[in-house]
Amino acid sequence: MPKQFSILAALILITSFMVSSCGGNQVITLKIVSSLPLTGSAKPQAESIANAMLLRVEEAGNKACNGKYKIVYESWDDASAELGRWDPEVEIKNATQAAKDPSIVAYLGTFNSGAAKLSIPILNQAGPLVMISPANTYPGLTYAVNGITEANEPDVYYPSGIRNFARLVATDDLQGPVAVNFMVAQGIKSIYILDDQDLYGKGISGAVNLAAQKAGIQVIAHEGYDPKAADYLELMKKISISNNGSAPDAIYLGAIIGNNAAKIMEDKVTIMGDNETVKFIGGDGIYTAGWIEAAGAANAEGAFVTTPGLALADLGKAGQKFYANYTIKYGETTEAYPIMGYETMSVALKAIENVCAADGDPTDRESIRDAVFSIKEFEGALGTWSFDANGDITIPYFLVGQVKNGKFVQVGTYTP
Repeated sequence: MPKQFSILAALILITSFMVSSCGGNQVITLKIVSSLPLTGSAKPQAESIANAMLLRVEEAGNKACNGKYKIVYESWDDASAELGRWDPEVEIKNATQAAKDPSIVAYLGTFNSGAAKLSIPILNQAGPLVMISPANTYPGLTYAVNGITEANEPDVYYPSGIRNFARLVATDDLQGPVAVNFMVAQGIKSIYILDDQDLYGKGISGAVNLAAQKAGIQVIAHEGYDPKAADYLELMKKISISNNGSAPDAIYLGAIIGNNAAKIMEDKVTIMGDNETVKFIGGDGIYTAGWIEAAGAANAEGAFVTTPGLALADLGKAGQKFYANYTIKYGETTEAYPIMGYETMSVALKAIENVCAADGDPTDRESIRDAVFSIKEFEGALGTWSFDANGDITIPYFLVGQVKNGKFVQVGTYTP
C-alpha cells in the first residue's frame, strides 16, 4: 500500500470514530461481573444467583441510560474442582482481574464471607470498585459486634478509608437470635453448637451461642470440627451423652455445605436418630437442595434451617413477579438466594441510571460506588429498603425452612 493511501485511510478511520462519538451514536460498554462458587457443593445456590442476575440484565434489554450504554454481565467462578468449594486463590485472582479491567464498574459477590474478606481490600484500592454481595452474612465485614467479630474489623478491609462493600442480606448477629427464638418456640432447652471453623461458621454459631445464653437455653458446648475428617461418628457419640449422660435437645450447625456439612448430618442421624428425637438446626450456609442431596433426604428430613430473606407468601408484587419469571426461564426452585441475586443486579443497574440522571459518568467507579451507597427507599423485589452508612440493608428479615419429603418447605418469615 502506498504511504499516502495508508495515511489517508488512517485519517478516514479517525474521522469516522470522532463523528460517531461526537454525534452521540457510540454505545459504551459497562461490564458487571459476579464471583460465585459455581463448582462443587455450593453450585445449586450460586447458579441460582447467577441465573437471577442474568434475568435482571435481560429484563433491562442489556442497556442503560436510554441505550447509551451496553450492559455486559459475566458470571465468574470463584471455586475450584480441587477444593470442591470456593478457593482463596481463585477469589484473589478474580478480584485482581476485576481491579485491573477499567470496563468493570461493579463486582457482585461474593457468596462466602471468607471470600469477601480477601476481595474487599483488593477492590477497595481500585477506584474503589464497588462490591455488592447477595449472600455475605458475617457482620465483621461492615461493623463490629462484641463477642463475634475481630478487634481490627471492619477497618482492616478498607485500606483506602472509603467503604466500597454493600450487601443485600441481614447479618449473622441478627440471624443468631432468630434461630434461638425459633428454638424457644420449639421447646428446646439444651443445645450443642458446632462450627466449621470458617469465618461464616464461627460468626453465626457465635451469635447463636450468645443469644441462647440470653434466652436461658443451656449451651452444653461450642466446638469447632475438622471439615476434612473422614467421618464424625466419634464426635456424635460424645455429643449423644454430653447432657449428663443423655443427648441434648438439639444440635446447631454453623457451616457451609463445602465443609462436610452433609456428613455431619448423616453421622448425627446414625448415632442419635432422626431429627424429631434430637432436633437439628443450621444456618443459611446449608439452606440448599445440594445439602439435602449430599446428606440423604432421609437423614435431612425434619431439619430446620434459617436464611436471610422472606417467605414467598410475605413478598410483595415485585417479589412474586420475580419468582414467576424465574420459574418460566429456569424452572421452579427452593433455593433461598436467587431473589438476592436479582436484587443485587437491580442495585447495580439503579446506580448506573442514577449517575446518568445526575449527568455523571457511569464509567467512573467512584461515581458508581457513591450512587450505590446513596440508595434510599429502593422499591425492589425484597420490598422497600435502604442502605445504611455501613452498606447494610435495612430490612432484617429471615426465612425458616424445614426439610420435608426431600426438599425445603418454608415455615415462615421471622425477625430478631
